[in-house]
Amino acid sequence: MNDGIIIETQGLTKVYGSITAVDNLNLTVRKGEIFGLLGPNGAGKTTTILMLMGLSEPTSGSIRVAGLDPVRQALGVKHIVGYMPDNIGFYGDLTGRENLIYTAQLNGIAPDVAKSKIDELLTKVGLQEAADRRVREYSKGMRQRLGIADVLIKDPEIIFLDEPTLGLDPEGTKELLNLILELGKREGKTVLISSHLLHQVQAICDRVGIFVKGKLVAIGSVSDLAKEIGSEVIVELKTSNMEDFPTHEVNAMPGISSVQMEKDMIVIKSDDPEIAPKLVRELNRMNIDIYHVRSRSSDLDDIYSRYFHEGEAKLNV
Repeated sequence: MNDGIIIETQGLTKVYGSITAVDNLNLTVRKGEIFGLLGPNGAGKTTTILMLMGLSEPTSGSIRVAGLDPVRQALGVKHIVGYMPDNIGFYGDLTGRENLIYTAQLNGIAPDVAKSKIDELLTKVGLQEAADRRVREYSKGMRQRLGIADVLIKDPEIIFLDEPTLGLDPEGTKELLNLILELGKREGKTVLISSHLLHQVQAICDRVGIFVKGKLVAIGSVSDLAKEIGSEVIVELKTSNMEDFPTHEVNAMPGISSVQMEKDMIVIKSDDPEIAPKLVRELNRMNIDIYHVRSRSSDLDDIYSRYFHEGEAKLNV
């Protein structure tokens, strides 16, 4: 394995009958990196994680996790990885602390070591005051934070998180993402996140990989992927008489690639970095009042949309 690479796959493929869930995946993840595996449900993200953990055997291809082969050295891999599935199962009649004690016992951790470690983890995830409440009384966000503590009991080198923010409210999402960021940046853990919630992943990932129908169609940092598709500028507008907006006239302006109505906003895309003031001047000339204008560069949602549609088109050829 190359220096600094802790996860590596070559030609990794998983076939279920007539369905290819993962198709010739070549992936590397660096030690200490927070990596986002992005794609819709059914894209192959969870299948990939299960193969990396040795819980599902590949149809073909190779995997190395910290130099170990999950197919032949599954127990060795399980000792160094932690996994939080998208639907975490805890015993509802046990308290948060009791659930963690049970996990510590399963991992062969001595009771005295487990006690101090559990106290430390409950504080880390912000559950010290709820530690002795039954888990059935926990909110979704509290369960997710308990899930992080559960993963960290055995101090894993690598952490796999499958849709960790699914179903969380904004505050719960923020708390969980901050926890994940701390694991990666302060503690040096390698974290692989599977998600379809793009804007959340964008905030914490060093790099992302975009999955379409089992294939990895793009990989890199958000800024690198944005450069590859071109530095597109997106202008959001609210104007007077939105229903009579001069779509054709604006679309004919130099540098404009599209004009669309999205919800209650007009969204204009262009490769001209100075398009926003030009639009304002042109609309003022047409006696159109502007109530809101916002200009931004491509974000992960835009990047994903571009790669997703391009990837689907290539796969359907």
